[in-house]
Amino acid sequence: MSILSGQRITLQEALDAATVEGSPQLYQKLANNKIRCLACGHRCVIFPGKRGICQVRFNADGLLRVPFGYAAGVQSDPVEKKPFFHAMPGSNALTFGMLGCDFHCGYCQNWVTSQALRDDAAGVMPSYFSPQALVEAAQRTHARLVVSSYNEPLITSEWSTAIFRQAKAAGLVTGFVSNGNATPEALDFIKPHTDCYKVDLKTFQQKNYRELGGQLKHVLWTIEALHARGFWLEVLTLVIPGFNDSNDELWDIARFLVGLSPDIPWHVTAFHKDYKMTEPDNTTARTLIRAAEIGLEAGLHYVYAGNRPGEVGPYENTVCPGCGKLLIERYGYVVLSYQLTDAGTCPACHLRIPGLWPNPAQSVPTGTRADIFQRRPIRVRV
Repeated sequence: MSILSGQRITLQEALDAATVEGSPQLYQKLANNKIRCLACGHRCVIFPGKRGICQVRFNADGLLRVPFGYAAGVQSDPVEKKPFFHAMPGSNALTFGMLGCDFHCGYCQNWVTSQALRDDAAGVMPSYFSPQALVEAAQRTHARLVVSSYNEPLITSEWSTAIFRQAKAAGLVTGFVSNGNATPEALDFIKPHTDCYKVDLKTFQQKNYRELGGQLKHVLWTIEALHARGFWLEVLTLVIPGFNDSNDELWDIARFLVGLSPDIPWHVTAFHKDYKMTEPDNTTARTLIRAAEIGLEAGLHYVYAGNRPGEVGPYENTVCPGCGKLLIERYGYVVLSYQLTDAGTCPACHLRIPGLWPNPAQSVPTGTRADIFQRRPIRVRV
């Protein structure tokens, strides 16, 4: 409960008040005041007075109401935490999240925000602000990116793009951190305003995706469509023992990505017990190294093992696939050395390394391993 203008309101009432009509690009009006939401792959048909699977997009008398004008949290994060390794390395990303999700992953690390209105233990009261205020917060904290994360940004695309319009006008890079359950309509809606897109490819088995509330085919389509539409794309797989860590499944993921482009960075990161999934063991560094080796053997040029700083050998670093030169050395979220040219090429063989690189290259901050304690998320007041 919260107090607003002297009245106690519930979280649902607060969220319903922080809405606008959805973009005409992201919903269709149907007969009898029903609507079809096009923001995510569920394509919910929503009856009057009812909600979509995400719980935060709803039908009010035949109009789609969508989240707008708030965040459940705003932090200045290392961009490597998203993780984006080929987008403005060493920079901070002002990261905002709303409430709600179209999946219900039992291991979600952001379940307090993502499972709001679905789980009584989840949810925080929103903080209200304007897009300009958030962009000013990014500038004040010297962030070079603005990123929508912490919940599923597809279901809050209208608010994200309102912020991104102003962020891009201010010279900032913009991005989504998403489960990849997209639609053509949603990708076309966000494309003019969104530079980077990180997709969680959670598994390569439909039975596992069904457990999480999604469909494998929708996520694979999204990855293909993002690549075809020219977003800067990076893909992450949280490697969970007994769930998706078999050699066969890791090979399937790697081959799929290679089939699109060997230049798509693939992050394999460590699971730790969280939320409702407490049975599997935490992922070992050895398992991550095995997954990374599979990715490279399959033909991917850039494979990264995450969440185990200093324990995964060379798999935190970016190496030129042409000549083998070490281009970016990392320790966790810290860039130890940066060797790319201003044009984003290898200084030894001049191969163009795909990504969004800072120019001039000297603007990339580098540090030491001890600096990992300084590169922590910082809560930001907007």
